[in-house]
Amino acid sequence: MMRSKYIRPVRLKEQGEGGQGGASRLTTSAMIASLAAPGQRTKPAPFGQALLTLAETRPDLVGLTADLSKYTDLHVFAKAHPDRFYQMGMSEQLLMCTAAGMAREGFMPFATTYAVFAARRAYDFICLAIAEENLNVKVVCALPGLTTGYGPSHQATEDIAIFRGMPNLTIVDPCDALDIEQAVPAIAAHHGPVYMRLLRGNVPIVLDEYDYKFELGKAKLLRGGADALIISSGFMTMRALEAVESLKAQRVDAGVLHVPTIKPLDEATIIREASKTGRMVIVAENHTVIGGLGEAVAGVLLRAGVTPAFRQIGLPDEFLDAGALPTLHDRYGISTAAMTKSIKRWLSA
Repeated sequence: MMRSKYIRPVRLKEQGEGGQGGASRLTTSAMIASLAAPGQRTKPAPFGQALLTLAETRPDLVGLTADLSKYTDLHVFAKAHPDRFYQMGMSEQLLMCTAAGMAREGFMPFATTYAVFAARRAYDFICLAIAEENLNVKVVCALPGLTTGYGPSHQATEDIAIFRGMPNLTIVDPCDALDIEQAVPAIAAHHGPVYMRLLRGNVPIVLDEYDYKFELGKAKLLRGGADALIISSGFMTMRALEAVESLKAQRVDAGVLHVPTIKPLDEATIIREASKTGRMVIVAENHTVIGGLGEAVAGVLLRAGVTPAFRQIGLPDEFLDAGALPTLHDRYGISTAAMTKSIKRWLSA
């Protein structure tokens, strides 16, 4: 019997302190771990709930998935609207082509799967069946970047790099539950193909403390800072806000510019904020440093003749280890503690 490609139990080796000796062994069967810290406010299934609300006023909305409704929170919609839900099985290419066909008939499909399967396995079908025809399909994918410990087969560390070059495709990377809730109706109002990275399950709530409102194609300055500007997307904006508080205690004044839309990029806001003299610009993303937000921002600044001190916080250009997420985030430099340490070191150099 063939083992499922979606659920693959693994044994995870955790290194001891300093990565030397004292190694202990942990096991996990969890496909998706929560990014919420203990005691942090969360909201369950914000994507599924937002889709449910949107469906009340959009009878053209349909949901499709490739055997992953539970793991993309689409099951919330499916339970309420079984007549508008389509289970395509383990066939991501068929999923995208079916979504394209339904869009041609006047429906607005939300197609969900894991980011690795959309980016790697179904790329050509999204490109030719959906994007080339500029069809109104929303591809919403869980497990973006390093949000699972199951190793390279499930870690979509390069999905933005893969999709950024695709014409007609809008790319969205929300930070928290509020961002997701507001992004869903916004991408529905936008006519054309969208790729949105998804945090699912119990998703942290962060942005409500910053009078935040999602606007497609717009970056939002959450807080100013004289010493450094952190430009971030996805859950790295949450980490950036946490790092800013830690840096504040060390007499470092850092700002945070949240960029939920990767394409089209809000170049005007990025140039305006990065042009303020005397501060380092740091791009933080849950993605490889190759081809993602960091290189997009660097290109924008160089073309505009804006040349601040520039650094990147992101995942390395390599296949990552399997393991527990807190350990992996520390190892690859995207935890709050690792991020704070890097910024302080750069500013002190």
